[in-house]
Amino acid sequence: MRRTSMLRAALAVGLVLAGLAVPAPALAAAPVRASDGAYVARETTVGPRLVDLTIQSPALGATANVRLLTPDGWEQRRRGDRWPVLYLLHGCCDSYLSWTRSTDVASIPELRDVLVVMPEAGAAGWYSDWWNGGEGGTPAWETFHLREVRQIIERGYGAGPERAVAGLSMGGFGALSYAARHPGMFRAAASFSGVLHPLRDASFWLPFFGRTGLDPYDLWGDPVAQRRLWAAHDPYHLAKRLRHAALFVASGDGTAGGPFDQPGATDSLEALIHQENVDVVERLREVGVSVETDFYGPGTHSWPYWQRELHRALPMLLDALETRRGAAVHSAER
Repeated sequence: MRRTSMLRAALAVGLVLAGLAVPAPALAAAPVRASDGAYVARETTVGPRLVDLTIQSPALGATANVRLLTPDGWEQRRRGDRWPVLYLLHGCCDSYLSWTRSTDVASIPELRDVLVVMPEAGAAGWYSDWWNGGEGGTPAWETFHLREVRQIIERGYGAGPERAVAGLSMGGFGALSYAARHPGMFRAAASFSGVLHPLRDASFWLPFFGRTGLDPYDLWGDPVAQRRLWAAHDPYHLAKRLRHAALFVASGDGTAGGPFDQPGATDSLEALIHQENVDVVERLREVGVSVETDFYGPGTHSWPYWQRELHRALPMLLDALETRRGAAVHSAER
């Protein structure tokens, strides 16, 4: 036993004399933190270019997940490397898995120069810090996304200051509401079948607010008594604050005949959302805000349309992010 120990010691001395270091045990890197203490509790590679972060969030009082679709060269990144960021927001009653589960986002060539961030937003979190009768507190999804997640990915995962945001349904609401409530944070925002004027149809949307068992009035209160709070999140009422972002708004009208639907299929939800979208676009143009639209007529509230609209919105989103691919896509379409 003593002879073995002496041999190991002699080998170590020999290596040092030869100018070689004996490697020390690697120390675990400190978790990346946001300014309020939110931190990455777990990081998991789940597929090619796909990394899931589990974040311990004070804003939520719980953990929540974020999926990253990473750009070329990201795994070999060095301190100071930065990429433009596209946030993709999911819809009601779904999760952060939905974009990679239900679209081809992970294989779109134009996104290989972009860090795509797909955060959890609660099945019915509505991209808001909940009012809770005026007491605030959890869940605070807006704080989670725009402070905690943003700071973490900028401090530890290569996110740059160039940002765009897009979403579907509830996430379409989130995209335009976030862009309006935080002018300058996003260069572009796109909504696909988004709930863009919830105050217009408040009695319809209230039950959706309570889908996870929370009191629906805890979101923004009563639409009459707390009308100002509803309006403070409603893109229709925030139209003037969107003048500095490139905008894309798309929806079907719920009538039969859509290319991805069964013959005769109609959709009253998409019909209601379409009218909200039309109202918001008219309001934007009324106050002098430019917006690109795709009101494509027949079509239901479903994934094939949202995948198609993501592709149609990409030239605008990537141009706003000033990526090489954005310019190439735009030129090809012209």
